[in-house]
Amino acid sequence: MLMAVAVCAAAAQPLEIQGSLRSRLEVWDWFEGAGNSTYAFSGNLLRLGIGQQRAAWDWQVELAAPLLLGLPDDALAPAPQLQLGLGANYFAANNNERNAINLFPKQAFVRLKQLGGSPRQSLRLGRFEFLDGAEVTPVDPTLAALKRDRIQQRLIGNFGWSHVGRSFDGAHYSWNGARTNVTAMGALATRGVFRVNGWGNLDTALGYAALTRQVPGKTSQLEWRLFGIYYQDWRDVVKTDNRPAVLRLPDLDSIRLGTIGGHAILATRTQAGTVDALLWGALQTGAWGNLDHGAGALAVEAGWQPPVLPSIRPWLRAGFWHGSGDGNPLDGDHGTFFQILPTPRVYARFPFYNLMNIQDLFGQVMLRPHTAVTIRAEAHALRLAERNDLWYLGGGAFEPRSFGYIGRPGFGRRGLAALYDVSADWRVSPALTLHAYFGHARGGGVVEAIYPEGSDGSFGYLELLYRF
Repeated sequence: MLMAVAVCAAAAQPLEIQGSLRSRLEVWDWFEGAGNSTYAFSGNLLRLGIGQQRAAWDWQVELAAPLLLGLPDDALAPAPQLQLGLGANYFAANNNERNAINLFPKQAFVRLKQLGGSPRQSLRLGRFEFLDGAEVTPVDPTLAALKRDRIQQRLIGNFGWSHVGRSFDGAHYSWNGARTNVTAMGALATRGVFRVNGWGNLDTALGYAALTRQVPGKTSQLEWRLFGIYYQDWRDVVKTDNRPAVLRLPDLDSIRLGTIGGHAILATRTQAGTVDALLWGALQTGAWGNLDHGAGALAVEAGWQPPVLPSIRPWLRAGFWHGSGDGNPLDGDHGTFFQILPTPRVYARFPFYNLMNIQDLFGQVMLRPHTAVTIRAEAHALRLAERNDLWYLGGGAFEPRSFGYIGRPGFGRRGLAALYDVSADWRVSPALTLHAYFGHARGGGVVEAIYPEGSDGSFGYLELLYRF
């Protein structure tokens, strides 16, 4: 009788149905190579979810249907030029098909709330998306924007900018206090990202734990976080690093890495406008196959929102990133900072690089002429941290057969590129958002050595996102 009552009560709860359709036209003009460097293709992603909220638990099931149209079949060149833009990545990952479609479970989880009778605790079990650094959304709009654009997904993300994305199969625990959050997560990464088949998971596991604290003040708002990550990859694939092939190819031992780090973000209101500062850092140790691994990374940034031109609300920012590289491929140590399973496009809007073995000095101008419109322009001076290491690209494991990162030699040079880009985001309505982006890269010595026929590259896209 009690079970019948419980079933009826559950059935009485309303079901929540929601979805989204994202359609993007990408236009690539990669650095001039021995294949087709200039092409366009369409990437589309339909997501449809159903779920139910209850006092003690909730659940959600979401399906995803990626559709790729017109992928280039001639955008691959011999080493060291390799893939000529991400269109080549999608083509190669989908059995060399120009058009690809699939349907798979993007999320399927149960969330248990009020664990131990406490409303502060929750446990999510199943398949879900996870973004490191997104445990808490600050009330202060400046800190919230910094977390979204400059903190989240540096090391763990859903790669949501790709047309397939990434999820995790595992468990996610959260404890939320008035100003403090404790998060723990352990999971296997799923397939996907460039491959439209996102059904299975991979032999790559990670554990994540973080403590986040909000520190409010009269004129300042501060947030800090300490985190630790353990990552293991036991797939039998060849790793991408700067060792000679004779040493690298036989090494199929597991990657076992520990990462500790943290961030602090501060926003202070002054008579001269809001000033912000950001500090992010991490150290890594462990085993890179049969090599010892030790690496680190640091980001330092600052911004200012001057109280002028209120009709466009300018926000000026500048910063520097250093992700360590490996200076000696023969010393038995691996020193390249490993970005684990991130969403790299957040920090490389023209995604021809990531945060591994890179130094990035950048400036940014953001204009907000309307609450629904944001215009953003950036300039980046990019160079390799170590000239004897590689120029890396990618965002981590996404299928069983390939490593997930590729690398091109630096040929003893450090200058990678100067990147200039601009974007516009327009929230037409609560349901409809339009995005536009264009970036141009002037290749430095590294790019010139690999693409002597043309070391300039461009990338642009138009995107529509409709939520229902």
